[in-house]
Parts: sequence; C-alpha cells; structure tokens
Amino acid sequence: MASHRRPKQPSRARVTIFGATAAATVALTAQSAQADPKPTKDEVKERVDQLHEEAAEITDEYNGAVEAEEELEESVEELQDSVARGQQELNELRSGLGSVAAAQYRNGGLAPSMQLFLSSDPDGYLEQASALDQVTAKQAEALRQIETKQRTLEQQREEAAGQLETLEETREQIKEKKEQIQGKLSAAQELLNQLTEEERRRLEAEEAARQAAAAAEVERASRDEGTRTDITVSAGSASSRAMAALSAAQSKLGSPYVYGSAGPSTFDCSGLTSWAYAQAGIALPRTSQSQAGAGTRIYSASDLQPGDLVLYYSGLSHIGMYVGNGQIIHAPRTGSVVSYTGVHTMPFQFGVRVA
Repeated sequence: MASHRRPKQPSRARVTIFGATAAATVALTAQSAQADPKPTKDEVKERVDQLHEEAAEITDEYNGAVEAEEELEESVEELQDSVARGQQELNELRSGLGSVAAAQYRNGGLAPSMQLFLSSDPDGYLEQASALDQVTAKQAEALRQIETKQRTLEQQREEAAGQLETLEETREQIKEKKEQIQGKLSAAQELLNQLTEEERRRLEAEEAARQAAAAAEVERASRDEGTRTDITVSAGSASSRAMAALSAAQSKLGSPYVYGSAGPSTFDCSGLTSWAYAQAGIALPRTSQSQAGAGTRIYSASDLQPGDLVLYYSGLSHIGMYVGNGQIIHAPRTGSVVSYTGVHTMPFQFGVRVA
C-alpha cells in the first residue's frame, strides 16, 4: 500500500545553518575582494619593471641560442661540404682501381690487390697480402688511402649528424625562449591594462620627463665641453675606437627596441652595443653576459669613460654604453626607443673598457 505521509520539512535549525553558510560565503568573497584590491600605479610600475627585467634575462638566453644556432649552421655546412668533397675523392680513387681491376681481369684473372679492394675485411686482407708480397707497395698505398678516406668520411658523417641533432635542439630552445619572453611581455601589458587611461598617461609622462632630463644633461655637458653635439663629452683618455662606437650608438637615438635585434634599424640592449662597436671595427659577443667579459672591468661608476660598456642587474641582463657626465645610452625594453638615462637609474654592477 502506498504511503500518504507528508514529506518531512527541514527544521528551523537546518534552515539557519544553510543561511549562515550562504552568508559566510558572501562574507568570504567580500573579504577576498578587499584583500586583493586593484593595484596602484606605482605597484603596477614596479611589477611591470620586474617583468621586463625577467624578459631581459630570457632575451639574453635567446640571443645566446640564436648565436649558437648560427655557429652550428656554419659548422654543419662546412662538414657537409667536406663530406661531399671527400666522397668525390673516394669515388675517383675507386674508379682508378676499378680500371686496373678490369684490365687485370681481361689479362687472365683478378690480382690479389683487387681482391683486397673487394674484400669485406680490407685491413685483414691487406695484412695477409703484404706478408705474402702479393701486392706492390704502390698498390698497397693506394688501398690504404681508400681505407683512410672511408674512415674519415664515416667520422665526418657521424659528426655532422650529431651537430644536426644539436642544431634541432637549439632551435627548440629558441622557440621556447621566444614563448617565455612573449609571456612576460603579455603579463606586463595585462597589468598596464588595469590602470585607468589617466594613470597610463601619467606613467608615460614620467618616463618622457626622465628621458628628456637625461638628454638635456647630455646636451649641457656637450656645450660645456665645447665638443660636437654627436660626441657629447671630450674624449679625454677614452680611445678613438670607443668614441667612434659611442658616436655610432648616438646616431641611433630614437630607434625602436625589438628583442633579438642587432640593427641597423631596431635593437635590443646588447644588439645596440655590439652593433655600435662593430662600426668601430671591434667585434663583440652577442649577449650582455658575454660582453661583460670583453674587456677590463671597471667597478666604480666614477671611473667610467665615454664608450665603456655598463652592466646592470645581478644576472647582467642589461647593458648600455657610458656617454659621460653620469649618463648612458641604451635600448631599454619593449615599447621604448634608444635613449639616454642616468648611470644609476638601474642596479649598476660594473663597467667594461673594451678599447
């Protein structure tokens, strides 16, 4: 028989518990929102600067991988050319012996030296044949050349295959570094997007003012020293090549920053310094960390001379070039251009005197 009991109603106590739980959830959500307020302009700037510093470190790794890729490509190409030449020489040696074998066969049989050529164990056969005086010294030498050439070609082919594998791994690293850099830059842009239009304008105005002040300081020093405006301070004890590199860097003021770029129209930080010194006839390594070892280190900023390289951050992830009067020229970061700034606007590590 079906039951006709009324369904049990929730007690007031249970209703109270459910209501309290819902209220607590709302309260926790409100507390969470209060605990994670919208960041201020200064907090955003600090975090964006940190993200760009991290991107700069990865950019240096990216540049190193690209440099390694170029060297590997050149090495593989040289090995492949060498293998091709060696194979041609081997074919010519074999062709010569093949002609002799054909003549000997027509004259009544295949000589022991030709048996050696066709043997599956040439080294062992050559030892036996030499012991029996069954090959002439000239024939034995020709056969040894073939064996040597074969071994050399095999080694070169193995080396080329190994370097091709390394090249592929390096290309994967480049792809990975690129993605990491883009991730940092995207995170920085997302933070900037949280600011109001007015806050973004104020940040841009502060940066523009800083750059203008640095440029004005450079120009003032130039007038005081009575030098040309493109070489901002007197050479003093700076070398002519360092001054030529500085002049080249200054000719690129206003050029856009592009990570991985080394000129002539766009630059990253180490791309600018390597390009500038190349114009002065000095080849620098591609990365800022490598350029840190390109000359004599200068540990006091007061001892810097125009044209000296200047390294920043503990990981040596940023580099500029000393202009004089407490200023450097550098390619700062994505979204910026080659510009002047004070030597102490970033964590100074040391300078490097290249020339």
